[in-house]
Amino acid sequence: MTHNEALQRLDAIVHLAIAGEGNAPPTSPDDGICYLVSAAPTGEWAGQAGTIAIFQDGHWQFVAPVAGWSAWFATDGSLRIFDGSDWVSPPLPANLETSMLGINATADAINRLAISADATLFNNAGSGHQLKINKASPGDTASLLYQTGWSGRTEMGLSGSDSFAIKTSADGASWHEALRITPEGAVTMPSRPLARAAAPSGSVLIAGPANRGFGTLHVGEGGFALGAAVTGGGNRLTFPASGYYALSLTVTASAAGNYTVLLEKNGSENCVVLRGIATGAARSPIRQPPSAISQPAIMPVSPSPARRPSSLAMAQPR
Repeated sequence: MTHNEALQRLDAIVHLAIAGEGNAPPTSPDDGICYLVSAAPTGEWAGQAGTIAIFQDGHWQFVAPVAGWSAWFATDGSLRIFDGSDWVSPPLPANLETSMLGINATADAINRLAISADATLFNNAGSGHQLKINKASPGDTASLLYQTGWSGRTEMGLSGSDSFAIKTSADGASWHEALRITPEGAVTMPSRPLARAAAPSGSVLIAGPANRGFGTLHVGEGGFALGAAVTGGGNRLTFPASGYYALSLTVTASAAGNYTVLLEKNGSENCVVLRGIATGAARSPIRQPPSAISQPAIMPVSPSPARRPSSLAMAQPR
């Protein structure tokens, strides 16, 4: 071997790049190209299984790798190390630290860990397992965000406070809080359709058929609101969405004779009918027994094509 041949071989080994693996040499190799000879070589490679075939000056030279050599394998774009019997991927250090990591994905300054896969497994190491999401202060966010086409649909966690909340969105822009649990354990459902409404405060004398609405919304969650005015006083109670609602009507009255109170949907359909008996003209207002003054019902609500919310009003004594 000449001095120049030794330098060429040294250069090939020091900057070792494996163009491919096989049992037979390529037909028109470039000068300086290297191949890993497979287990059953033929032709010019016969008897050289496991060696590095280097094409220099028109003929093949063969070098047996030594444990610890590293090479770049162009076929799959990987760096491998020869362990004495096979070319393997280099092991990761026991304590790996990196500023960002992408697994089949591209990480960035915000998403420093990016994974694109069919599933992600977090397994226990013998007992339990915790997934910890920590935030710096109560006003920050520590949550899980579920998306469709990169647009948020559901978020759960500590969003802007230390209360656990679940909120949903149809478009990723407008959000509705469905559940909130305070650090003390109090549970609320802000978007649940729930209302408790009362007639306008004070007593009123009703001598004949009259329509009255509600004057106070003591509880109004999920979009309930007081709507248009009713001719006899008060306002309609507007419902936020289609569905079936459980209704209950309670009336406290002092009546000279028997009376009927109707709870009407959209001013025409009776939802609850409550009948009371005379209490006596000289007696002070009293609450009748529950069977006489409280009546539950289930009412379907379907907003009109113009999406005007259904409403309720009270039609009193007749």
